[in-house]
Amino acid sequence: MTMQSDKERSTSLVEIARYIESHSDEPLTLSKLANKVKLTPSHLQRIFKAEFGVSPKAYQDAVRLRHFKQSLKQGDSVTDAIFSSGYGSVSRIYGEATRNIGMTPKSYRSGGAGEAITYAYKDTSLGLMAMAATAKGVCFVQFGNDEETLLKMLQEEFPKADLRSSPADSEAELNNWITALEQHISQGTARPDLPLDMRGTAFQMQVWKFLLSVREGDVLSYSELAKQIGKPKAFRAAASACGANRIGVLIPCHRVLRGDGSLGGYRWGLERKEALLEAENARRNDR
Repeated sequence: MTMQSDKERSTSLVEIARYIESHSDEPLTLSKLANKVKLTPSHLQRIFKAEFGVSPKAYQDAVRLRHFKQSLKQGDSVTDAIFSSGYGSVSRIYGEATRNIGMTPKSYRSGGAGEAITYAYKDTSLGLMAMAATAKGVCFVQFGNDEETLLKMLQEEFPKADLRSSPADSEAELNNWITALEQHISQGTARPDLPLDMRGTAFQMQVWKFLLSVREGDVLSYSELAKQIGKPKAFRAAASACGANRIGVLIPCHRVLRGDGSLGGYRWGLERKEALLEAENARRNDR
């Protein structure tokens, strides 16, 4: 094995990542991948994980799962999607994919088909808010400029669900939930402890569940978040998981900052993130 410069190492890792992406349906051993860039398997494993936050095997699993999910959304049968994505058996995907997408493959392909999702709108100090809930709990809290935009966002998340608008006088439970959250945002009352229907990859779920434990007024960096869930190299993936959160405020991804203390990103705008943090800090100082 020859020593590589940083540039050569980066080029080699990109080459391996692209190879995995184009051959994800094939058996790929660590030795086979290492031979392609003239590294030892252990060295490739170490530097690949340092660069991407996951091992080559986990990277292949993620690519394969992405292909599987795309096939389902395109209308392929579950069986066809399983084998075209490189899974060797039906039982394997039902164990692996259910852990990673939070529901059975058939349910994922259905885009929420057969599910009743009720939604409502409420004006808050952060702007217009939409909340939607399944029988399990809140599955969607988003902010936007108008009801049409928010409804489109909900439809994109659950394209085949039975979406039902909920006037305040016809759905007491959802009305109570959205009112409680509005009062928390606009009036500073306690954040309501509502049942949540979280849906995402296994890693996303791990990030979101940890965020539920972060106390009001506390903040942490993406790197600290990755360390707290036992994956210190996966800070970029942790940031992506925060960006994928579809349940705003109730899953407090606004409490995660960049390493230098700056706000970083927020899918509902940095002004909202700043306002949430300032309000939480003020409430904590008043205690």
